[in-house]
Amino acid sequence: MGRVFFTDLRRARLQRTYAQEFKDLYYFYLDEETRSKLNKMGRLRRAFVLLGWLFKSLLTKLSPGRRVALLVACIFTVLGKTGFGIDALGFNLNHDLRPWGFVILLIVLMLELKDKLVAKDEIQIARQVQVMLFPRSHPKLPGWSVWSISRPANDVGGDLIDYIELDGFRHAVVLGDVAGKGLGAALLSAQLQATLRALAIHAASLDDLAARVNETMLRDGMSNRFATLFYAELQHDSGSVRFVNAGHNPALAVHKNRIDRLGASSLPLGMFEDSEYEEVSLHLDPGDVLLIYSDGVTEAENIDSAEFGIERLEALAPQLRNLDPEAAGHLILSEIDRFLDGLRPADDLSMVIVRRNDA
Repeated sequence: MGRVFFTDLRRARLQRTYAQEFKDLYYFYLDEETRSKLNKMGRLRRAFVLLGWLFKSLLTKLSPGRRVALLVACIFTVLGKTGFGIDALGFNLNHDLRPWGFVILLIVLMLELKDKLVAKDEIQIARQVQVMLFPRSHPKLPGWSVWSISRPANDVGGDLIDYIELDGFRHAVVLGDVAGKGLGAALLSAQLQATLRALAIHAASLDDLAARVNETMLRDGMSNRFATLFYAELQHDSGSVRFVNAGHNPALAVHKNRIDRLGASSLPLGMFEDSEYEEVSLHLDPGDVLLIYSDGVTEAENIDSAEFGIERLEALAPQLRNLDPEAAGHLILSEIDRFLDGLRPADDLSMVIVRRNDA
């Protein structure tokens, strides 16, 4: 009985893995417009058209030489045995071509794998650099407890977590989310971190800080890339918090008898010139918690394409006041992992949890 149960469990996990892999292919090779057209088709027609479009998209992503080789491999596989030859060259094609198709396909796959492994080595170096840029420890602030975590969806991610010591009385906690994933997002995340560190100490106000960061990203950033940002300043030995939310997910301020959503008051950074930003004040009593998170938390999808959602996060929030930030973070992560049920997250997942220490 136990062996049957574990066999069924392994089979179910394998099926979920294959489903996730096919979903990744679906979203990687087909753009939003193509997916919309497919959804309007009948099931049988959609199956045939989907295979054709996937193959077409695959060809367009290969180099010209490998594209021709893949087409030749497909032709050889379809033709099978032939009845013609090139006797003048002493080479007879009157045999089964399918093994040759397999060999050509294998060579194309080996070349693609070689490129991937070379790129992976470079990305591993980028990952090491990104890890060095992340905080190596959580700051010990008078009157506060702070904890954070970041889980990139790929080897490198576009989420940013940072702590900035402003003076002897204030500390900034930062969570940013660059649009997209991978190496491009990671590079822009590093630029955002450097810009914040250079400007934060001398900023007259948080709205001025956000405006100057926006100006820098528009001038020096990559086209069609933007970043959301939640930047909060904690006053030592006080419940006073100042923050600016530039297009980021609403942070949750967990009080004793209520939960406040601290929504965005302005647009993301790097989108438009002359964007205006608003500094907001907040007071946390002893035991209150500030939960800052990236969209990888609330938009984590299970096998049924259902999102974890802010409602599930808010349902956990009352328990957070009774826990230290690290325990609170692991509680949230365990609920997300249970919701995903073994699936790999599709987006970077990051959290910063701040708790006002008991008096």
